[in-house]
Amino acid sequence: MGKALAEQLPAARALFDRANALLGYDLAQLCFDGPQEKLDSTVHSQPALFVCSLAALEKLRYDSPEIVEQCQAAAGLSLGEYTALVFAGVMTFDDGLRLVAERGAAMQAAAELRPSGMVSVLGVEPEPLAAMCDAARGDDVLQIANLLCPGNIAISGGAAALDRFVAQAEQDGVRYVRLSVAGAFHTAIMQPAVERLTKALRDVTMSAPRIPVVSNVDALPHDDPEAIRALLVRQVVSAVHWEDSLRYLIAQGHDPFYELGPGRVLRGLLKRIDRKLACEGVGE
Repeated sequence: MGKALAEQLPAARALFDRANALLGYDLAQLCFDGPQEKLDSTVHSQPALFVCSLAALEKLRYDSPEIVEQCQAAAGLSLGEYTALVFAGVMTFDDGLRLVAERGAAMQAAAELRPSGMVSVLGVEPEPLAAMCDAARGDDVLQIANLLCPGNIAISGGAAALDRFVAQAEQDGVRYVRLSVAGAFHTAIMQPAVERLTKALRDVTMSAPRIPVVSNVDALPHDDPEAIRALLVRQVVSAVHWEDSLRYLIAQGHDPFYELGPGRVLRGLLKRIDRKLACEGVGE
């Protein structure tokens, strides 16, 4: 991913070159050529997605500078919130990359401490899904982790609790998909990552955003850099309120939307919320 952007735009290539220097390994080669298994690991995927998304921003800036200049708000799902904050001027690219690299390493380390994972559940509302989690949890962790759009919610938890949930889901005819992730993101299982991320964030200078950036934690924008810093720590162990974040932006009258970076997932989620809204992908 990101190869075409780097080949087409010097500004995008410069981001990959800077990332290579800061990270101490060839992120560009990993993004462009793989191997896929290494790129998919949390420690590498987070810096990769961060850089590819900002490279896509450079393409949008090159093709349609007026769109970038007139942008009125931003949001990002989980890791994407860091991309949005860099775009909004809260932190520099260098600091953002260092943070997401530390975040990825810390979350990978936390995931390796105990077997855990995530499951996407389709067609179940939050309240009954929370009750299903309660029934399957036992003495483990199992909770709603990503509220993505109507009928699409991801849960995270310990491996045994997820197995119990899946067994009950199959018995009840509930549709689900096991997600290929390192561990139970956005739950208390990620608590060991909090100390490392808190320390890393403490060393970063943050400014007030030049445009609103909607937080994953409470689906609201925040002006105070210290509040943003605290919310980024909470985000690791809290549910991502993505549907509410989009509904906030929609209520503010924002339209059209642009999805930056590889993939089409966010456009699909937006269409599930409001099919009338336009959303263009940049940098697939």
